[in-house]
This record gives sequence, C-alpha cells and structure tokens, in this order.
Amino acid sequence: MTCRVSAARLDVADIMRAVRHPAAGAVVVFTGTTRRTNAGRRVVRLEYEAHASMALREMRRLGAEAKRRWRLARVALVHRIGVVPVGEPSVVIAVSAGHRAEAFAAGRWLIDRLKEIVPIWKKERYRGGAVWIGAQQGGPPARRGRPRAARGTGAASRARERRPARPFYGTRAGR
Repeated sequence: MTCRVSAARLDVADIMRAVRHPAAGAVVVFTGTTRRTNAGRRVVRLEYEAHASMALREMRRLGAEAKRRWRLARVALVHRIGVVPVGEPSVVIAVSAGHRAEAFAAGRWLIDRLKEIVPIWKKERYRGGAVWIGAQQGGPPARRGRPRAARGTGAASRARERRPARPFYGTRAGR
C-alpha cells in the first residue's frame, strides 16, 4: 500500500504505476485538482496543512479497511500539502482490483472518507481574501453571487483568515 503526504508535486502516472498488478483487470484513479473558481470566487491557489503522522496513520487505516471491504490488489492514497496552484493535483487516490465495480466503489469510498476524517486542512485563497473550507472545517456554506472584497487589516479581517477549530474526527459510526 502506498500512503504519502508530500509538499512535492504529485506525479499521477507514478502513483498509477504503484497500484498496477497482474491480477488486476481494473485500475481506477481519482485526481483532485485545484480549480479556478469555487462558490463564485476566483481561486488563486489552495494551501494545505496537515498533522502528517496522524494523517498517514489514518490513510493507512483507510487503505487497509478498503482492502478488507473490496477485493483490491493495491491501494495508493497521496495528498499534497503546502501551496497547490490552479490546475495542479492536490490528492490522488488509486486502486486496482480484478473488476471495475470493486475498483470504482473503493475509490469513491476512499476519497469520501479521506476528506471526512484525515487531518488535512485546506485554505482557499481567492481574489479579495481567503477561507478555510471542507467537511472538516465546519465552515460557512458557499455564498451565492459575487463575493465582497476583504476590507482592511483589522480584527475582522484577521478573523476571516483564522482557521476554525480542527474537528477532523466525527463519529466512528458506520466504519
């Protein structure tokens, strides 16, 4: 199993090669990429932070659980930290299995669970400000319409930049 948290650019082809196996008739790769716009805002870049040792432990646990649930040959979970410009991958999930149904189901489950419980936090930098986003953040819902520009550098502006508490563990039900 391949699990990594890295500040280096992610090589999707290399990660895909890591899950190839002679018994696998299917390889599924999910690549999460920084997009140009989100919630009506023009994204400049994403910035990721992680509790690396805990993130790796959770990623390995998820990979092992996926192998127990589905007949997988190999699994890879790789997440980038630091600055990720628009157009570059932030996360790659790759699985190989004998058949496509297992590979698709496991890949979908892995990315969903990774985003829910692995202690990696995402800050979206956009024109006019920044916001911590994602399921783990408990942040505000996406705004409709045109975002307002950030005003000044006072306490309110600093509060917008502050990361919320890190509630990365929810209930363990359903695992």
